[in-house]
Amino acid sequence: QLQLVESGGGLVQPGGSLRLSCVTSGFTFDVSTIAWFRQAPGKEREGVSYITIRIGRTGYADSVKGRFTISKDSAKNTVYLQLDSLKPEDTAVYYCAARRGYYFSLRETDYESWGQGTQVTVSS
Repeated sequence: QLQLVESGGGLVQPGGSLRLSCVTSGFTFDVSTIAWFRQAPGKEREGVSYITIRIGRTGYADSVKGRFTISKDSAKNTVYLQLDSLKPEDTAVYYCAARRGYYFSLRETDYESWGQGTQVTVSS
């Protein structure tokens, strides 16, 4: 059974940084695509970034390019999202999602399984 557990969220001041982690299990990590999504209060969930594990291709939403960085540690079956230069509008619950195979997508419907989410709050 494919499982995802996020951690690393918290309260940070504008301009600060956080690193989110997504620990995965129950599937072949190297033959998968992992993505981060976020949902702010009153808004729809939006795709933030994805990474195809074995080939390492990444993609980002325009709103986070140059500020967020996705990476992986295959030995730990873990994907990270480094959040830098945070803004109040980055406040949201951040979810990781996974699908088997390689898929260059930030569409919710392209992902099979989801974690429970971790809250990120950017406020002074």
